[in-house]
Amino acid sequence: MAKVPTGFATVIKQAQALQGKLSKLQEELEQKRVEGTAGGGMVTVVANGKQEILEVKIDPQVVNPEDVEMLEDLIVAAVNQARQRAQELAEEEMQKLTGGLVPQLLGNIKIPGLT
Repeated sequence: MAKVPTGFATVIKQAQALQGKLSKLQEELEQKRVEGTAGGGMVTVVANGKQEILEVKIDPQVVNPEDVEMLEDLIVAAVNQARQRAQELAEEEMQKLTGGLVPQLLGNIKIPGLT
């Protein structure tokens, strides 16, 4: 059997350690919460750090059968804000974990909940 160069073995160990840390980060992001709001807080959307929508809260005052489109717009705005905040949270946590290395390696590739 061929001997594995020491430097290569070290890189493999570091990659395995990073993989474990990334798995733990995924679990932590699932537990973290962010909010998006619209209409001055009339619509609130709660998401986790993996961009999964967990709650939608709608103030009864904004429910108007004559203007459903406004409510729809507020919901979309709040969801988009929550997802953006979740993405930013994931990027911040990834930066802490990797010192910016992984996003540089991935370039423009976006992985929800990680980059």
